[in-house]
Amino acid sequence: MTTTSDDRSGLGTITTTVPARLDRLPWARWHWMIVVGLGTVWVLDGLEVTIVGNLSAALKSSSHGLGLTSSDIGLAGAVYVAGACFGALLFGQLTDRFGRKRLFMVTLAVYLVGTVATAFSVSPLMYFACRVVTGAGIGGEYAAVNSAVDELIPARFRGRTDIAINGSYWLGAAAGALVTIPLLDPKLVPAGLGWRVCFALGATLGLVVLFVRRNVPESPRWLFVHGHEREGERIVADVEDTVREQTGDELEDVPDDEGLTVRQRRTIGLGRVARTVFTDYPRRTVLCLALFVGQAFLYNAFFFTYGDTLQTFLGVGQTGAYLALFAISNFVGALALGPLFDRVGRVPMISATYLASGVLLAVAGIMLGSLTAWTLTLFGMAIFFIASAGASSAYLTASEVFPLETRALCIAFFYAVGTAVGGITGPLLFGRLIDSASAQHDITGIAVGYYIGAGLMIAGGVVAIFLGVSAEKKSLEDVATPLTAQDADDDAGANDGGPT
Repeated sequence: MTTTSDDRSGLGTITTTVPARLDRLPWARWHWMIVVGLGTVWVLDGLEVTIVGNLSAALKSSSHGLGLTSSDIGLAGAVYVAGACFGALLFGQLTDRFGRKRLFMVTLAVYLVGTVATAFSVSPLMYFACRVVTGAGIGGEYAAVNSAVDELIPARFRGRTDIAINGSYWLGAAAGALVTIPLLDPKLVPAGLGWRVCFALGATLGLVVLFVRRNVPESPRWLFVHGHEREGERIVADVEDTVREQTGDELEDVPDDEGLTVRQRRTIGLGRVARTVFTDYPRRTVLCLALFVGQAFLYNAFFFTYGDTLQTFLGVGQTGAYLALFAISNFVGALALGPLFDRVGRVPMISATYLASGVLLAVAGIMLGSLTAWTLTLFGMAIFFIASAGASSAYLTASEVFPLETRALCIAFFYAVGTAVGGITGPLLFGRLIDSASAQHDITGIAVGYYIGAGLMIAGGVVAIFLGVSAEKKSLEDVATPLTAQDADDDAGANDGGPT
């Protein structure tokens, strides 16, 4: 590492090989610690969403629940997602400003407070408020964790790791579906207690994650950009020693010509971030918006009210087994298809998964009137086996196609916009569709939601064909040059006013 000081603040123009050193590491147990410590956020989100969807009957009870209606169930899903959008934008900006580690600890704490409070809800209003807080923690987690994961995982493993981590949402969904079976059985657990214990389980898992997460370091990439290059070098050296010990292999040296030169900054202004997203990378912005809107509407519209659909139209009492099968197919799909995003490539895999799942969902809408609870579930398993990897690739794309200094906020922005369009309108629309269709005793009344979701997924697949980025096996810095590196190239001798 070489350093030249630009001013008295200690910031300067540096040349570092940290990105190349991290990308050349072989996979080791240390990387599994990153996956477990950071990736578990999706398990928590899956647990939360599934529990809410599977607690419809319990929450509707006026004696043992909160007296909610089907529309209220949809509203609860919508306010959870609204909280997630707010949390993503708030904590995403703070993540780029103050670091990945500080914020992924804070956001997990916010989630814990929200989900514990949900277990003690005594009225619909309190329940909705607690869902907002819980969602804010989860939304913040997406921004902080996605950026940290991509910056710590070697380039050649980044695609499959991101897809698998995002797919782990469905491990939480399967767990949420299964635990509700005994907890909602009044013969085993008092009716007024079971649904509260379901929410407490999320807090228990969150505490375990908090313990593991203490060992996850700050992103060295974030550190060297923000004037903490010595700490970043120390962390990378420690990681290299750990990987050598765990694998028994010597690491090849990184040539000096693979170094990256950046002009350090404490913060990057929001105006610069906006210019980066909308002026410097407009095609990538359109791509991310299309992918996020499609997957958000597809998943939130279908899954937030899936349990309610089974109970209202298809005579299902306990929905846990159906939801667990559906969730398992999603997780298996992410694991099975994830490696292809590195081997075959981002563009063909993203477009194929979006197009195929969209077409299958449209077919399900056409056949909805003739489907039983089991055949609807089998249809869902087939659709979302494919869609799971596609939806995960939206997060992968947003986290790798924009510069390092804007990564967390870009993830937050696309998550918030896409989720606001698909994740808020989807549950609200489906809640009302279910109410309307149930009054007419006609399940085909909800097919319009399927068609909208299918259309948005197909549109996302088409956009990916023309605007997709071939980021497989490439360093993050090659996919999108850091803004501070651009500054160093454009301003080798001039001064634009110093660090902002």
